[in-house]
Amino acid sequence: MKKFAWSLAMVGAGLALSVSYLRRRAAGQLRRDVRRLFALAAAVPHQTYHEAQLAGLPAPVQRYFRHVLREGQPYLRGLRLRHGGQFKTDLKKPWLAIAGEQYMSAHPPGFIWQGSTRWFVARDEYTAGHGRLTVRLLGAVPIVHGAGPHFDQGELLRWLAESAWLPTNLLPSENVTWTAVDDLSARLTCRAGGEALAYLVHFNARGELTQAETQRYFGDTQLLPWVSRFERYRWWHGVRIPTLAEASWVLGGQRWPYARFTVQQLDYEPLAPF
Repeated sequence: MKKFAWSLAMVGAGLALSVSYLRRRAAGQLRRDVRRLFALAAAVPHQTYHEAQLAGLPAPVQRYFRHVLREGQPYLRGLRLRHGGQFKTDLKKPWLAIAGEQYMSAHPPGFIWQGSTRWFVARDEYTAGHGRLTVRLLGAVPIVHGAGPHFDQGELLRWLAESAWLPTNLLPSENVTWTAVDDLSARLTCRAGGEALAYLVHFNARGELTQAETQRYFGDTQLLPWVSRFERYRWWHGVRIPTLAEASWVLGGQRWPYARFTVQQLDYEPLAPF
């Protein structure tokens, strides 16, 4: 019996060492990938925001940029952030506590997000024109790998929605246009990564971007409404951004949230891994 217990202990120790090694290797890969992401963003020419750029934009869009940017704000090349919050692995399952970090580049479009719960580590990304989702049990054992055209489109949509943290990304340009809807909403169209992306964007009376709605693939075949919500704006490094973000799917007319993130740290410089 003692010999059997000793054997079990040795197996357990070996598994723990293997998991620890695989997690360290994944962490090193993340840092290398983030450096590559930001190496491209560093080459963006210097530009600054001026209110004259807002001429002709829908009224709620003008209010938004006047609310979140100051005259002369340099265009943001990218960001890094850390967040806490909650996450669901299935829309009808309980919430899990999650901690994550995210890295975004403005041009070319790109982001890498990694979130960790007690049981798994997930990584969402859009890099080099492609979207991917990977999930590892205990941060080590691969259990999900998603890639392909629908992931390319879906992750690019995430990048655009979360440009609420990178608002100079949403300023009008040859690739970004705004169309009037009413006094509290407008349509956003963006050409990026070879895709034409469209959102219905809602604002509140203060000029804050509060919700963005689009169609995104749920699984491999079904397009469903996908909603991003933003709250609790504050000034951060000279830019007013939301510190609470929520993502939801809409099924049968009902909104099903699956991610709620609270920003704990955000930097526009340096563009480097944490």
